[in-house]
Amino acid sequence: MANIKFEIKETFGVVSDGPKGWKKELNLISWNDCEPKYDKGLGSGA
Repeated sequence: MANIKFEIKETFGVVSDGPKGWKKELNLISWNDCEPKYDKGLGSGA
């Protein structure tokens, strides 16, 4: 199984809040040491 490496370069903020505590966030993320890309994904807010 391949290892997936990521690094959050910048967090822009929360786009929306879910009813169970999950937050949809906009981040700039580098996947596997590549050029960073914008990512809109779920986070626990922890």
